[in-house]
Amino acid sequence: MRYLSILLLSAGLIPVTGWVAPAADASGAAKPQGAKVALETVMPEPIYVAIQSSGRVEVLPSGETWSGIEGAHYDALSSDGRWLLVSGLKTGKAYLIDTQSGELSTRIEIGELAQGVKISPDDRYGVAVAAKQGTIVVIDLSTQQVAKTIRVGDTPHNIRFSADGELAYVTLQGEGAIAMVDMQTLEKRRTIATPGLDTPHNLDFSEDGRYLWIRDFVGRVGVLDLKTKEMVQTFEVGDAHGGIDVIPGGEYVATSAIAGSKVTLIDAEDREIAARVEVGNGPHGVRASADGRYLYVAVTGEDAVAVVDMQSLEVVRHQPVDGSFPFWIAVPGNR
Repeated sequence: MRYLSILLLSAGLIPVTGWVAPAADASGAAKPQGAKVALETVMPEPIYVAIQSSGRVEVLPSGETWSGIEGAHYDALSSDGRWLLVSGLKTGKAYLIDTQSGELSTRIEIGELAQGVKISPDDRYGVAVAAKQGTIVVIDLSTQQVAKTIRVGDTPHNIRFSADGELAYVTLQGEGAIAMVDMQTLEKRRTIATPGLDTPHNLDFSEDGRYLWIRDFVGRVGVLDLKTKEMVQTFEVGDAHGGIDVIPGGEYVATSAIAGSKVTLIDAEDREIAARVEVGNGPHGVRASADGRYLYVAVTGEDAVAVVDMQSLEVVRHQPVDGSFPFWIAVPGNR
């Protein structure tokens, strides 16, 4: 299969736990060590960590764990915080969890290599990506049944909704493109090429919704103008794939690199790299608190969540998780 190696790495099937992180970066900055700030201070709202190899979700700061999600991969919250949708990499299923009780509400067949998940802004639909089938599965959350399966293209990976929920954008890792889906008709509307990014992987919107910030599989970030449908800039940001998050407030865009040990912070207005922060071995999922004060990083190779203070741009907490290979993080208010 043309993109088998990409899929295996993206899925976390090629481990990073054998890598050794450097003791210091080129500037001499020390590797983050333990706790500097109380956990409840840096996590005033619960965050939900998908722990892939252990097949569970951990809720921090409480430490509560929800098991039985084999290959817990990507996770996403509803806008009201009631539901958590999780993809099961090893099972090809999506799991819907009631966050109030911690109970599994339903399992839904998605397809092989289940990848990104997201819940629409109005909480009407959950959407899960099936990479091998080239589809997204739309789940009606009121009935918890599949509403429609939509063919979007070659090797889709992750998804984001426009602010009004009318459109969904899906990275096509096997095409060098983004699929645009009409969420009113549940039909694919068009494909948008991403020249300079051959393997678009994860994505997020600019604060004003005009641009898509796209992280690819091989160490680059690009900016797509949704008005002109043109790529306006690309950056070299690190090794292999990672997550991306436009920090609430819009000053920075954060992206990780799973084959490295740093998070890159890009000035969103100037579109220049502002800083690189040492967080530990194998960072992947990145998501900031709703107020933009703290950035949470899933550090796959150290089984921890690093917390970056976005004022000082320093790691202020390195919190171990209960399990192996934390991959993604869902945060209330930053969906």
